[in-house]
Amino acid sequence: MKFQGSHILSVSQFDRDAIARILDVSAQMAPYASRLKRCHVLDGAILNNLFFEPSTRTRVSFGTAFNLLGGFVRETVGEENSSLSKGESLYDTAQVISGYSDVIAMRHPKMHSVSEFAEGSSVPVINGGDGANEHPTQALLDLFTIQSEMLRFGKSLDKLNIVLMGDLKHGRTVHSLSKLLSLYNNIKVTMVSPKALQMPDGVISTLVDAGHEVVVTDQIAGNLACDVIYQTRIQQERFASKDEADLYRGHFSLNKQIYQQYCKDHTVIMHPLPRDSRPEANELDTDLNELANLAIFRQAQNGVLVRMALFALTLGVDNKLTDYEKPVTWFTNKN
Repeated sequence: MKFQGSHILSVSQFDRDAIARILDVSAQMAPYASRLKRCHVLDGAILNNLFFEPSTRTRVSFGTAFNLLGGFVRETVGEENSSLSKGESLYDTAQVISGYSDVIAMRHPKMHSVSEFAEGSSVPVINGGDGANEHPTQALLDLFTIQSEMLRFGKSLDKLNIVLMGDLKHGRTVHSLSKLLSLYNNIKVTMVSPKALQMPDGVISTLVDAGHEVVVTDQIAGNLACDVIYQTRIQQERFASKDEADLYRGHFSLNKQIYQQYCKDHTVIMHPLPRDSRPEANELDTDLNELANLAIFRQAQNGVLVRMALFALTLGVDNKLTDYEKPVTWFTNKN
């Protein structure tokens, strides 16, 4: 895959070689993210962050990633704060904003909207999530996290045994991750969810057609003895009402007792965050916070590395990083 100048819109763009390159460059970003050194390879470049749907981690990590490479960040948050609220088309917005930018990261509540926007952009556009469709950068950081966590146990992405649990119908993160996992060998995917929130048939078919074992169930008991549990929240914003979402909230909570009863000693817990900690939901109990295999915060930090890598690759500076290093001159306890 040619990265330089390309949009990053869907995980369907990637083969295993492209993914390996992204994960390799992501690992190279660790010294900069941990403040062991600085890199100003994108000094003077401008990222426009266009987030027309609520976001904390994705929006901030995109900006942080660009800053860590020396670039400047401009942000528009909320459709009501843009000319879209005045009837401007995505194409027209893209034509204008790309003229102000070197790269754009975008999130929008409408499926396929980021691809529509990219058609009008003269600079690379990176999809930060388009409705219930895809979240390619989250899937890449999830894959990077799984690879990193499995290395501790002498395992790899091939022959992975993973459980996807929660709202699998609306959770774009699990849709994108499943598509990436289909590229690997001998994967077992157990999908645990209420029957009404099961994984879309098209996603299941992608895994099955690639020769992987898929188990679909609405039962936790007997189905969590795996390498990775990937928990997702009930996507309230995708339901017609809060009352409808409440029908499913809290049915698939994971706590220390359930972990010890059903999981393996090495089972890693992941979640794209935010986790819903309200009593009626409590997807991942706080009694798991001291568990060494709880990877959710390492997972979030890995988002910065992967997004740094995507900026470096799309702007063609991935082989110039060490030429633009500087020492860190302030106190930091990150390293």
